[in-house]
Amino acid sequence: MILTPFEWSIAKRYMLPGRSEAVIALVAGISITVVALSVAMLVIVMSVMNGFRGELIDRITNLNGHAVVQSYGGRLENWEELLGELEATEGVTDASPLIEQPLLATYNGRAEAVFVRGNTQEDIDRYQDKMVAGDLSTITPDANNVAIGAALQQNLGIRLGDTITIINPQGRTTPFGTVPRQVGYTVTAVFSVGLIDFDERFVVMPIPTAQTLTMTGESISMIEVQVEDPERVNEILEPVARQLDGRAIVTSWQSMNASLFEALQVERVAMFFALSIIVLVAAFNILSSLVMLVRSKTRDIAIVRTMGATRRSLMKIFVTTGSVVGLVGTLTGLALGFIVLFFRGPIVTGLSTAFGVELWDPQVRFLTELPSRTDPVEVMAIAGMALGLSFLATLYPAYRASNTDPVEVLRYE
Repeated sequence: MILTPFEWSIAKRYMLPGRSEAVIALVAGISITVVALSVAMLVIVMSVMNGFRGELIDRITNLNGHAVVQSYGGRLENWEELLGELEATEGVTDASPLIEQPLLATYNGRAEAVFVRGNTQEDIDRYQDKMVAGDLSTITPDANNVAIGAALQQNLGIRLGDTITIINPQGRTTPFGTVPRQVGYTVTAVFSVGLIDFDERFVVMPIPTAQTLTMTGESISMIEVQVEDPERVNEILEPVARQLDGRAIVTSWQSMNASLFEALQVERVAMFFALSIIVLVAAFNILSSLVMLVRSKTRDIAIVRTMGATRRSLMKIFVTTGSVVGLVGTLTGLALGFIVLFFRGPIVTGLSTAFGVELWDPQVRFLTELPSRTDPVEVMAIAGMALGLSFLATLYPAYRASNTDPVEVLRYE
């Protein structure tokens, strides 16, 4: 829709109402503000929801793989052959053995339920970028050392060099009953993976050390599998799952965390729907401001019609006026949304300090900080929706203006 210089000059005058149309200017300003706030809120909320889901997927799969293969009895015997088959499967990028067992850890009279993880030396080295304190190179099979999560260190009050006692209830059988197995390990490394549930539960040690503690011999608990495309993990591992049917089970990250990610998806859709209503409200504000503008400019419209302006020209003028309001509000909202996302950390900290409330509690939110991932396609959809509703809101006032009868309006002038 291209405007002629005449049409554009009139549209510009209507975009900036004079002092006599202060109410119209106020309503138009409110329309721009509401559009901007609604677009900004949509961008912020959807980006945070995407970031929350993405960070959870990344951190959970980095720890537990995209899938795990475990036997029905909890122990994988002769697992080396299966490991080779998994590594040879098309689409699988990595497979590694793992021992994971819930046990009890004690220190200085305090006790915490923990997950003992026995990793290969290569997998232990991957914790290097998550280190908080200590030396990861000390975690070797010939040393009685372990690494623990930062939250677990805080809960038990452990310092580097202290000895943590791991209790395995499946101990030795004696004439007086089963004696739990208690083994002390020196804490020489502390890590933080960013997921509070893992940071307050994990105790990492080499596989041979974990096998000795859990008395599992040469067997392991499961095999972690990493694939090229996490969204296609079930499809990639389907041949392996068929081959292992009856002997072992393949569980993907989607199945292991199904309830969590389904809840996130439902919340994401609900938030988008709720915030989209605000954009609709903003469109009605644009409609009301244009209706008021048409009523106040009825005489001017009649004079312009007598000067030769066509109905099409008037339609274009008022559609442009309303669309510009929507465009300014949308661009302002996008800019505001990106600014808030960029400074989200300081904003959350400032609000927490101002109101004395912990707005982002890692114990509740799983992650230690507020995440954000902006999807360009989603942002374009939000902007398109705002502009589309703004355009639709201009059609009725523009139609009213174009159907103004100059004879009726100017009869008594």
